[in-house]
Amino acid sequence: MQTKAGSAKERIAGFAGKRILVIGDLMLDEFIWGRVSRISPEAPVPVVNVTGESYYPGGAANVARNVREFTSGVAVMGITGTDAAGQRLVGLLGAAGIDTSAVQQDPAFLTTVKTRIVARNQQVVRVDRERKEASSDERTERAKRLLDWAIGGADAIIVADYGKGYVTQQLADYICRSASDMGKILTVDPHPYTSLRWRNATAIKPNRTEAFLAAGLRPTDPVEAVLSDGPLLGAGKALFSIWGARNLLITLGEQGMLLLDPEEPPYHMPARAKEVFDVSGAGDTAIAVFTLALAAGAPAAEAAELANCASSIVVGKLGTATATAAELLAASAQL
Repeated sequence: MQTKAGSAKERIAGFAGKRILVIGDLMLDEFIWGRVSRISPEAPVPVVNVTGESYYPGGAANVARNVREFTSGVAVMGITGTDAAGQRLVGLLGAAGIDTSAVQQDPAFLTTVKTRIVARNQQVVRVDRERKEASSDERTERAKRLLDWAIGGADAIIVADYGKGYVTQQLADYICRSASDMGKILTVDPHPYTSLRWRNATAIKPNRTEAFLAAGLRPTDPVEAVLSDGPLLGAGKALFSIWGARNLLITLGEQGMLLLDPEEPPYHMPARAKEVFDVSGAGDTAIAVFTLALAAGAPAAEAAELANCASSIVVGKLGTATATAAELLAASAQL
């Protein structure tokens, strides 16, 4: 099944009226741009002469940023510190028109910062500043209250779990139950090492490695014919038993994406990117567009096609990029 250009145009136009709540680990992405002209005399490493710095919302905040390209109705729920990084992150989100009313700002919390040093369009090194800790009972209870307050105005919920501790099993259960009780679309971008259960989610979007790990299986090498990849299909079958989701959208890098539905044949979408400069944030774009399309009434296969198109756009850009509505419309015209 492929998306017709006319249908895609109408569907993308429908994104603007949707309201999306994004829940998960909020981070600040810092990019230090520079030039390399020599190797350090102190060690065999390049010396980067800094020419500029950029800051972007990262993690679940980047998912919200991707959603914001298509609709003004986006809110984010998570936690930051009251440190400089946390203040900068909340400020960036607010400046982008993203509702931060459900963001907890905790003085005891260290905001996660990922710093990427880039020279000649190549990432030289990444430096992470973070302190992983499970949310306290008090934080989780506050998160539940914030969800109760925010969920009513949402057409769909996205959970982006980066394994930093905000999303506990207790909170995951509450999100799943609340979404089910209120008839909300719920999509999840899982983390392979948290082993959280997502019962009755509308769709879950792991990448290939995450799918195997979540299924308790050893990852295998990809095969050229994706629909003949027995181990991958077996991992998907196991995940339906573990997670109980209605759909799985497995991202496969250069092989595109695979949509699995227990009641339909597997559906493979080849990658559409012509050039790949940076894969940072491609998964965030995919879950954002996939969820928006579902909220706009698209069948899962059509939503997956649009998500695949959007991912092909952002991997052709440097940094934590987003796809715009105009870019997605142009890319979907080629389907």
